[in-house]
Amino acid sequence: MLLIKNGRVLTMAGRELENGYVLIREKKIAAVGEGNYEGEEPDQTIDAEGGWIIPGLIEAHCHIGISEEKKGFEGEDSNEKNHPITPYLSALHAVNLMDSAFHNAVAAGITSMMVGPGSSNVVGGQFIIIKPYGRNIERVTVLAPAAMKVAFGENPKNCFFEKGMMPSSRMAIAAMLREELYEARHYLERKEEAERRGERFIPEFRRECWIPVLKKQIPLKAHVHRADDIITAIMIAKEFGLNMTLDHCTEGHFVAEEIAKAGFPAIIGPSLSSRNKIEVQFIDFKTAAILHEAGVKVAITTDHPVSRIQYLANCAGFAAREGLGIYEGLKAITTNAAEICGVSHRVGSLEAGKDADIAVFSGNPMEILTKTLYTIIDGKVVYHYKMKDFV
Repeated sequence: MLLIKNGRVLTMAGRELENGYVLIREKKIAAVGEGNYEGEEPDQTIDAEGGWIIPGLIEAHCHIGISEEKKGFEGEDSNEKNHPITPYLSALHAVNLMDSAFHNAVAAGITSMMVGPGSSNVVGGQFIIIKPYGRNIERVTVLAPAAMKVAFGENPKNCFFEKGMMPSSRMAIAAMLREELYEARHYLERKEEAERRGERFIPEFRRECWIPVLKKQIPLKAHVHRADDIITAIMIAKEFGLNMTLDHCTEGHFVAEEIAKAGFPAIIGPSLSSRNKIEVQFIDFKTAAILHEAGVKVAITTDHPVSRIQYLANCAGFAAREGLGIYEGLKAITTNAAEICGVSHRVGSLEAGKDADIAVFSGNPMEILTKTLYTIIDGKVVYHYKMKDFV
């Protein structure tokens, strides 16, 4: 049993305790309370010394371990650029947990992350949600598959134009995605009809991966920057009746009311990066605030390694400064991120029964001088500011 005491507890579930504690038992949060804990003697006690005790931070879109730091081609597995439609690929078989960036994430108080393919393909494959501590990908995985990556705009255009093949236009991207979804839907209909009739049906590997998307069990994860690409993605998702997240959503502030009307959440970023291509010319930290004010649920991303993952809380801080506000900024990297990623039943807030994924900071984690004091994953202290490495 582990007790964290003497800190400002922000549960991110409606409770703020100026002098609170969190009790952990068997990898789960057992209790959250105010004042002195009175109960069974804990095996281990952490004194937060007045710091902030909050849920572990969540990175809602990144390529950590699949686009490794310092490795070049040998560590780059985020894009299969030889075919524009690859839904059957999964990050589960490409994430290298030995990527040094995982230590940076843990040291920044990040305890969950959505990881998956890049955006070179119209359909890139499946994202997964993992925790950043361990050596066996199967054991650290929270949800797989967690989303199906699709991409609009410059990246797939440029990738396949260079090869002299489709798509080299936005028209082709939309048409190819619609064709793929049409064929996937027809496959599901044939499978369900065979099951109703009690007939033998031979599964197709490249189609089976679409079933959780079509059944709205996981969303499309749409790489969109320009306003027109955002609208195209919304049109296609509505046509096929799918759930979707709008990732990056760089020009989302131009079409905020349309996004709100469609009801899709947005994962904003990487805003802490250069305007290195035309479709990100209007990148701005104000986007999250404008979308939130319009009624859109927002999360913040670094898109690691585009921006480094350890600056996730700082990115939320910039968004908070530009109108999102402190509490909504924290939600964008905790509760909102968990809800958008489909794992809020396990992580994202400090509530009894949820995973004991907790970060203790010296103050507001969105402020630049704040230190991570402790990071706890599944009830185990995996980072302490006095450590030189993982526990």
